[in-house]
Amino acid sequence: MSRAAVFVYGVVCYLIFFGTFLYAIGFIGNIAVPKSMDSGADGPLLEAVIVDAALLGFFAVQHSIMARQWFKRGLTRLIPHAAERSTYVLMSSLLLLLLFWQWRPIGGVIWNVQNETARILLHAMYAFGWATVLTSTFLINHFDLFGLRQVYLNLRGKEYTPLPFRTPGPYNYVRHPLYVGWLFAFWSTPTMTAAHLVFAIATTAYILLAIQFEERDLVRFHGELYRDYKKRVPMLVPHVTAGRQPGSRGQVLRNRV
Repeated sequence: MSRAAVFVYGVVCYLIFFGTFLYAIGFIGNIAVPKSMDSGADGPLLEAVIVDAALLGFFAVQHSIMARQWFKRGLTRLIPHAAERSTYVLMSSLLLLLLFWQWRPIGGVIWNVQNETARILLHAMYAFGWATVLTSTFLINHFDLFGLRQVYLNLRGKEYTPLPFRTPGPYNYVRHPLYVGWLFAFWSTPTMTAAHLVFAIATTAYILLAIQFEERDLVRFHGELYRDYKKRVPMLVPHVTAGRQPGSRGQVLRNRV
């Protein structure tokens, strides 16, 4: 592939991702999309559970395996190094679109908040979750995380250099603010259906598992620097005393899973 073709490929992958991201907001929140988590007629319970579990499983397996270094080494024997991250982003987006398309409603309501103030608060928490996700990506370099920096540097004939390790803003209080945002988005709803609960439990379990693999890679890449960060800063729930120590520098962090 020419450098220009790799660049165009990366841009297309990013646009597919961003459209998928926007649709996910409507899908999970049942807002202004033709097919949402709870839309459509309920089918056989067992079939719905199996299909939904399989869709979640496909995404989790792809998302984790393609983030591992051994897979990246194999993939870059087949495609340019600059296109590796874009390919990861593309495959993740396509599997999410498959999930949106084939997701089965299960039926049944776990909770339904009636108080108007509480409903507004839950909607605000939902919006906060998505805002936290997007903001966190920009704090650690949104364009590197989704492959655009790689294809742009390749287009200019420059060698890719990994980002340094730093902990801007919320990364001083929790190690994974991006995942905190996802958890807010998955659980903050005034009406929790059975299908939504299955989705929230499965994705929460995946996040907790994925963090273990991700942090193992981060320790391998950054050694004592990340071990020290891990000792000082909690994983998902901030401590009152957590944060940047007086006189310390912000360090660089990139979530890859």
